[in-house]
Amino acid sequence: MLSLAYPWVLVLALAPLLMRLGKRTSQAVDAPVLPVGHWLTDLPGVSRSGSRLPWWQLLVLWLLWLLLVLAAARPQHVGEPVQLPVSGRDMLLAVDISPSMDEQDMIIQGRGINRLQAVKRVVDDFIQRREGDRLGLLLFGTEPYIQAPLTFDLTTVRTLLNESGIGMAGRATAIGDAIGLAVKRLRDRPQEQRVVILLTDGANTAGEITPDKATEIAEATGVRIYTIGIGAESMIQRGLLGSRQVNPSRDLDEALLERMAEQTGGEYFRARSLPELEMIYQSIDQLEPIELEGKHYRPVTDLFVWPAATAVILWLLLQAIKLARSRSKRNPDDRQGQEERGPFHG
Repeated sequence: MLSLAYPWVLVLALAPLLMRLGKRTSQAVDAPVLPVGHWLTDLPGVSRSGSRLPWWQLLVLWLLWLLLVLAAARPQHVGEPVQLPVSGRDMLLAVDISPSMDEQDMIIQGRGINRLQAVKRVVDDFIQRREGDRLGLLLFGTEPYIQAPLTFDLTTVRTLLNESGIGMAGRATAIGDAIGLAVKRLRDRPQEQRVVILLTDGANTAGEITPDKATEIAEATGVRIYTIGIGAESMIQRGLLGSRQVNPSRDLDEALLERMAEQTGGEYFRARSLPELEMIYQSIDQLEPIELEGKHYRPVTDLFVWPAATAVILWLLLQAIKLARSRSKRNPDDRQGQEERGPFHG
């Protein structure tokens, strides 16, 4: 849709007409007007009819003025309504990538995959469903680091999660430091939108801050922490001496994860299998719903450059035509002077 930002400027289009009418009514005729070339035109007090601009030049000048007035009115193209990202949550996904996440106790279609592969599979779908949320990705092992800052670009968050590898952040597990870094990134966000989803398969074995102290800071800052403990409770381990049943999640500190979630107003979940992990993230979808309060705006493209550029081009063409006509008038006079002087003159 085309519109004008300053439509009242179009009134100036009548200015040349008003000036011309005023000039005609106020200017008196002081001398006779004769055509160009008449023998009386060289006498004082006699005006030439040829000094008046041709009608086509007047038309071009009028068109130039209209184009400039149109450019000053600032024509715009207003596009179709575009929906802005809806207002949702500021959510940090804290994922443990310590070497213990390489335990292949998650089963999919009859084959075993490691815990991080299961997390990537499930969390990838979870991220796609959070359209409108500002998501960030925090990976931790011995040290925590922000892999993706809070952003609406969910595709980038998914890509960075899928590119993460086991052991990239060290061989230990610093749960307290991970929570501390998450709180630092969320503390300036609106209080009702600060959410951390922490997933781990072990206990706190490294870091400068204890998980309990980090939880206190999170509680004081208004950050809700949802904790997920991942890992099967039993699996068959085969060896040279036969098979035996083991608990691959024996190092998981469930009491700590429960305490962290309860203290901050979140919830603790236990994922013993891939289907359970999927159900957990679906439950978090329900606990942290997206606020569907979408806003719309219309993109505006300024078009004033087109009439302005057209006016400049017409002006240059007019000057080029006038210059060519003046040269053509001078050339016959020069040739006539040469003929009168003769070929052997001077």
